[in-house]
Amino acid sequence: MNKTPPRHGLARVLSKQGVCSRSEAARWVAAGRVTVDGRVVRDPEFPIVQGRHRILVDGERSGDARRLYLMLNKPRGLVTTAHDERGRDTVYRCFDGAELDGAPLPWLAPVGRLDKASEGLLLFCNDPQWAARITDPEHGPDKTYHVQIDAIPDEALLRALGEGVDADGERLRAKSARLLRAGEKNAWLEIVLDEGRNRQIRRLLAAFDLETLRLIRVAIGSLALGDLGKGQWRNLDEADLRSLS
Repeated sequence: MNKTPPRHGLARVLSKQGVCSRSEAARWVAAGRVTVDGRVVRDPEFPIVQGRHRILVDGERSGDARRLYLMLNKPRGLVTTAHDERGRDTVYRCFDGAELDGAPLPWLAPVGRLDKASEGLLLFCNDPQWAARITDPEHGPDKTYHVQIDAIPDEALLRALGEGVDADGERLRAKSARLLRAGEKNAWLEIVLDEGRNRQIRRLLAAFDLETLRLIRVAIGSLALGDLGKGQWRNLDEADLRSLS
């Protein structure tokens, strides 16, 4: 018995090809910029069988964009989204006017997120399959953070962070937690996560009555933020990509 091939909405297909975000694709379709097999389609949910249809955007074949992978040192105060309904500055401000090899950057999606108050290493790409591997909660690479807290932790607290705590119906834990340095009233910890839950570190620390003063992601797998300046980005080379595989 032959199975009917799966169909997906046109906007979703464009997004999965790494052409643009799904919401942006929906706007392009509604504006008449997209053709399917030579016919303009204005319905973002128009059913598409992957690989069967010829899809053009502004007369050019979709999915042909060069695959790019970037790392950004995200500044504090930016939200990780393409469009913010509240008008806040987004991480895409860091790419204003950006070019690579003399050409404007194609649309790139963030790989995972950092919340507005967090900073540090954030990846971008136009390769949804690669992004899914990086963010996979079971098989993706560990994430390393340097976190400033409003207390001086003892060894018992560091062990407790690794053992975890139940909060809001979830088990929150760090893969590891160690003291980096301490002052009179606060300290810096290195916290490693092997899963990605919403605001996981802040919620974990709050469960122990600790306030997060600063949170910086310094590495994903063996890819380190290094000396990349705040708000600066660079292209990932083959060695970088291998370090994340």
